[in-house]
Order: sequence, then C-alpha cells, then structure tokens
Amino acid sequence: MSIWKRKSIDLLLAEASDSEKGLKRTLTAWTLVALGIGAIIGAGLFVRTAAAAANSAGPSVTIGFIVAAIGCALAGLCYAELSSSIPIAGSAYTYTYATMGEFLAWIIGWDLILEYAVGAATVGIAWSEYLNNLLVNVLHTSPIPYEWSHSPFQTSADGVHGLINLPALFIVGALSLLLIKGTQESAFVNSLIVVVKVAIVVLIIVIGWQFINPVNHTPYIPEATTFVDKQGISHDFGGFWGIISAAATVFFAFIGFDAVSTAAQETKNPKKDMPIGILGSLAICTVLYVLFGHVLTGVANVDFFRNEGGEASVAAAINNFMPGYKWLGSFVTVAILAGFSSVILVMLLGQSRVFYSMGNDGLLPKAFSELHPKYKTPYKANLIILLIVGLFAAFVPGDVVGDMTSIGTLFAFILVCISVIVLRRTNPEMKREFKTPFVPVLPMIGALVCFVMILGLGWLNWVRLFVWMAVGVVIYFAYSKKHSKLNNE
Repeated sequence: MSIWKRKSIDLLLAEASDSEKGLKRTLTAWTLVALGIGAIIGAGLFVRTAAAAANSAGPSVTIGFIVAAIGCALAGLCYAELSSSIPIAGSAYTYTYATMGEFLAWIIGWDLILEYAVGAATVGIAWSEYLNNLLVNVLHTSPIPYEWSHSPFQTSADGVHGLINLPALFIVGALSLLLIKGTQESAFVNSLIVVVKVAIVVLIIVIGWQFINPVNHTPYIPEATTFVDKQGISHDFGGFWGIISAAATVFFAFIGFDAVSTAAQETKNPKKDMPIGILGSLAICTVLYVLFGHVLTGVANVDFFRNEGGEASVAAAINNFMPGYKWLGSFVTVAILAGFSSVILVMLLGQSRVFYSMGNDGLLPKAFSELHPKYKTPYKANLIILLIVGLFAAFVPGDVVGDMTSIGTLFAFILVCISVIVLRRTNPEMKREFKTPFVPVLPMIGALVCFVMILGLGWLNWVRLFVWMAVGVVIYFAYSKKHSKLNNE
C-alpha cells in the first residue's frame, strides 16, 4: 500500500470513455472559452488593478499583467496538453495522480479547495457588498439592513451587529442549484454574463483612452522605493520587485482559466476543444487586461488610487476624471456584480468536479461522486459544497483570502508544469492531440515564473499554506489512504 502509487493512463482513459455512467458531454470550444472568460474577468480586473498600481507598480502594472500572463500561459500550455490527452474531470488533481502518485494528488486536491471553495465564498461576500452599492448608488433605494448583509463577527460604525450575510448565501445557493440542473444551462447563463462584462470593459478602454493624461504615465516604471499603506503594511514600490509584487497581486485576476480543465469530461471533443478553451480565454483576457490597466493608470494618478479610490476605484476614477460619463461608472457596478456571479459559478463548477474525481477514487466519501439520475451532474458534491461555501459566505467576514487563493493556485500551476515533464518521460508513446512546445524548457520556465510570483506574496501566506497543507496530510492518513480504491484493490 504505497502513498506514491500512480493511477495508470489506461485506467483514466477507460473512465473517460464510460459515457453512460459518466458526466454528460455538452460543452463546445466556444462555451469553454466563455467559461474561461467568465472565471477570469471579475473581481481581479476591477479591484486588484488599482490596488497593484497604488501599492506596487504605478503605471507599470501593465507589465505586471504581462508577467502574470506569461506564468499563466506557460501553465496553460501544460494544462492544454494534459486536459486534451487525459480528458477526465479533476484538473490538476487528476494529472498529478497519473504522474506523481496518490499522496501528491491528494495534496493538490486539498490545495484546490483554497482556489475554488474558499475563493467562491470570498467572492460571494464581495458580491453582497456590491449589491448594496448597486441599490444605494445606482438604483437610489435603501440598502439591505446591516444585520442581514454582514457576518456575526462584524459591527457597523454605529454599533449594529451583523447576524447573517443573506445576499452572499443567496448567490451561492442560486448558482449551486443552477449547476445541479446542468452544465449546459450553467454555461448558457455564464455566456450571457460574459457578453455584458466584456462589453463594459471594452467601453471603458475605448472611451477612457481619450482621457489619458501622459503625465500619469511618467515615469512608466517608477524608481524603486518602499511604500507604507494606511494599515501600516510596507510594499516594494517601483523597480523590478514592484513589478513582481504587482504581478503576484494581479495574478488573482487570472485565476479561473484552469477551471476550464475541470470540465474536460463534459466536453464534446476535449482533444480539440480543451486547448482552444484554455488558451483562447487566456489570450483574450490578457489583451483586455493590459489595455484596461494602461487606460486606468492614465486616467487617474497613483495618489488618487492610494487615497480616494478604495475598493470602487474604477467607478471613482470614471466619476472624477471622465466628465459626462457618470453612467459608465454605474455600468461598472453592474459589470462587477455580473463578474462576481460568473466567477462564483465557475469556481463552484471546478470544486464540484475535483470532489467528484476524489470521491470516485475513494479519497473522499462515495457521496461526492454520485450523479443525479436525470441531470447527470454530481449533485451531492454540489450540495455539500453549497453547505460549506454557504456557511463560510453567510457567517465569516472575507478579508484575508485573496492572497491565500493566489498562493494555492500558483502551487497547483507548478505541479501541473512538472506533470507534463514527468508524463513525457513515463508515457512517451501516449497519443497527444496537443503538445506543449519545447519540453522540458517551457514547463520549467513556467514553474519558475509561478514560484517567483509566490515569493511576491510574502511569508505570512507561506505560513498559512503550510498550516492548510498540514491539516490535509492528517486527513489523508486518517481517512483517504485507508479508503483509496487504487491502494485497496
């Protein structure tokens, strides 16, 4: 009974071909691209861009986007090869199981909870905040009372205690039920949201371009200094490490494209469509991100983002520096709400498919892998995730998890890059519809770029990651190892 036992490629492919018992294949290349864009364009673009410009890089936040995109693209090439060659639900967890063994597969599966479940809960809490912003500033109605839109651990300035965050619980519940109804229906709703989001981002770029003040872009790469924010936290600002720090910050804006690979088992033609879905969504979003960052830092200066912008920096910049376009600021609030919704949807989809695979392998209880008799979706996994994510969203304040989600995702990317190298050596004869070029050089560079971005997140996030992983190791040896199908044949 070895913790390093690997799942054979033949067994994985046999599971993929067992379509009657498996998930329904309903997704096309376009719906995969839309799922990727749905997950990528969200909180990161509208919130993290201004934060990275203020604290780390100034106008050179655009270079930070390019660095983050390079890391994601190199990992994306590896994801494309693995997801088209091993079209199984589970993403990085499944690839690691096939290449590096059960224990590391469990570690990465546990790690992905940081990206998907915890990330979905955090975005759900942010969705609740922006809903109140929409009600007050756009619709000019009364907000949802403080006690019904905040956790019990939060108290307002005038002494009102929160009880439960009902809007956050509502959006998580509604999207979980949509996922149970079917992946095709979920993808259709996501596609509608994507059209709205992309249209508003393009509007900001096109209209904002005429309001760019060249002074705000001078110098484009600020001189390296240390900046201390209002909370007393010091940041490397400007220079090389300022750009790396910005890349690590805006990396959160790219999280989600890898969730496309979790739907490989529900794709009609995964060998052709998965590479298009992963790399297509990444390419479209990178172009939009760089242009958006260039316009935003040209419209307003760094001091504005530090002192006045706050979380609603994009809307504030439009209202202050683009006269006559206040309506666009209101549209941004709508775009952010839509963006949060599709991010939650894709994160819940990704988490349920990882749990589905882990339940199939015996590393989690069997209930996680049971499919709905009519909809052919892992409904019990969705309901368990609804319970976990819903409780977190309803009763816990979400103010520490952004960087935790980033470090968990970067760790997954590193293992995926290594998996391609290992699989090329252990299974050189395997048919690969898409091949990552220049192996092992490109995957090694991808792993290195992701590691450098992790360094930009600071030691506190390393500590949190190690604590989270330690809990996972205890669960593996207490339950998963004893119930593993591979180790107990």
